[in-house]
Amino acid sequence: MSGSASLSQKIKWQAEVLAYDALRLLLCWLPIDAISWLGGALFRLIGPMTSKQHIVTTGLRTAFPDRNARQIRRMAAAQWDNTGRTFAEFMFIGRLRMGDRVTLSGQEHFEAIKKSGKAAVLVGGHFANWEMLNVALSHSGLKMRITYRPLNNPYFDAKIRKQRADFGVDLMTAKSGPRGAKELMVALKEGWSVGIMNDQKFNEGIEVDFFGVPAMTAPGPTRLALNTGSLFVPMNVVRTRGAHFHATVYPAIKLPRTGDRHAKIRAGTEAITAWVEDRIREHPDQWFWSHRRWDKNHYHKTKDR
Repeated sequence: MSGSASLSQKIKWQAEVLAYDALRLLLCWLPIDAISWLGGALFRLIGPMTSKQHIVTTGLRTAFPDRNARQIRRMAAAQWDNTGRTFAEFMFIGRLRMGDRVTLSGQEHFEAIKKSGKAAVLVGGHFANWEMLNVALSHSGLKMRITYRPLNNPYFDAKIRKQRADFGVDLMTAKSGPRGAKELMVALKEGWSVGIMNDQKFNEGIEVDFFGVPAMTAPGPTRLALNTGSLFVPMNVVRTRGAHFHATVYPAIKLPRTGDRHAKIRAGTEAITAWVEDRIREHPDQWFWSHRRWDKNHYHKTKDR
């Protein structure tokens, strides 16, 4: 990718990496709790002034129609705090490790995967600092491949992959396109479990209801589990306080194994979408609301109050 880029584009990419490194150098002497707090404070200040605020409040009103305007603003402010903390923490992700910063419940479901002799499609969403799911998976004892979407900046992408490798996530597969799907299928058939996010808009997906509003949703994780006979296991992480987290592994979702193929895929996609809804209801301020989950028209017809 970088080989075909223009000189000006390469310079821009390198400048972005230099700015990132400079910020890390500026903050590196601070404890991770202070870095997390600063990120949250900055986003609480700037977030409401950006165009993303409308996306955030529209999403919150859609999911929580019973909340008044003041409650929606408070929830929006809290989610900006979480988002800012997440981005700040990522620069020093190696400091967030199992035990002192990340705890886990549901280890028995990891053990059940091992005993079954099957691979698993482990699905999650963009909650709290979702990178902590990778921390938990790196200590699961499973043969794992973690999916990722390569960044447009190849120099930045290489740096981010290295940071993930610092806490044990160094086997990753691009999840988009036919090549990524084929690699995932092969990995599952060879006994590797794969971790995939399944909570964002996917234009080439299928339409299922998300908080009562149709939303294009990726059927790929369900299809992978059905096609390979793998277990379909959801995971989530919540921010308990500051830069401390708790990850949970849930019982496998039972997918229909007989009947029409398209109906089975839809049923699984609806099941994981309903699971995401439940997690949002539990911690509405910890989901990544600045992502446009529904069609653009849904946001155009909704005005902030």
